[in-house]
This record gives sequence, structure tokens and C-alpha cells, in this order.
Amino acid sequence: MDAIVVENLTKYYGEFLAVDHLNFSVKCGELFGFLGPNGAGKTTTVRMLCGLTRISGGEAYVAGYSPLRELKLVKKSVGLVPDISNLYSELTCIENLVFMGEMYGLNRRERKK
Repeated sequence: MDAIVVENLTKYYGEFLAVDHLNFSVKCGELFGFLGPNGAGKTTTVRMLCGLTRISGGEAYVAGYSPLRELKLVKKSVGLVPDISNLYSELTCIENLVFMGEMYGLNRRERKK
């Protein structure tokens, strides 16, 4: 089974083509490196796969789910460490975790787990 499938994935920012019909797949358990120069579209691609940036064209599946049609299931299946902090400095560590869990729709029991 494939963990990630990308078919003709495309991203435009206005007229600027940031990702041009990208194709690749990653099998479950496979080690995968996504390399390229600055501005090649690596971060944009990861953001599209996680549902943080809207896909302009093509298809993508993460754990069998589409970021376009099944975003909540994609977010439940993915862990992402962004290059900038998404934590709120005025909250404690536990408060940040509770807040993020609530944002993802986890109930109290799921958040405690």
C-alpha cells in the first residue's frame, strides 16, 4: 500500500507556477527524501499534502485520503513539524496541546490519550 500518492500535482499563486505537474509515490514504511533547491516547491508540496495550502490541480492521497475531499482524515493521519513555531507563548505546553486537540475535533478522552 502507498502512504503517499501524488499525480500531476500543481500549485499556482496567481500566475506563478510553484509546483508543475509533480508525480511520485511513497510506500508504507519506505524512507523518502524530498530534495531540491530553494524555491523548487518542496514546502508548498508538503503544505498541499497536509491540507495547509489549497491544491490548484492534480490529485494527492495521504494514507489513502484526499486533502481536497477528506481533509479531516488527512490531518488525523499526519504529523508535521513546521519550520516555524505554531505554539502560543502565553499558553503552557499542556494548554497548547489541549487547544490543538480541540482544533482537530478530538474529544476529551482522545486528547488525554
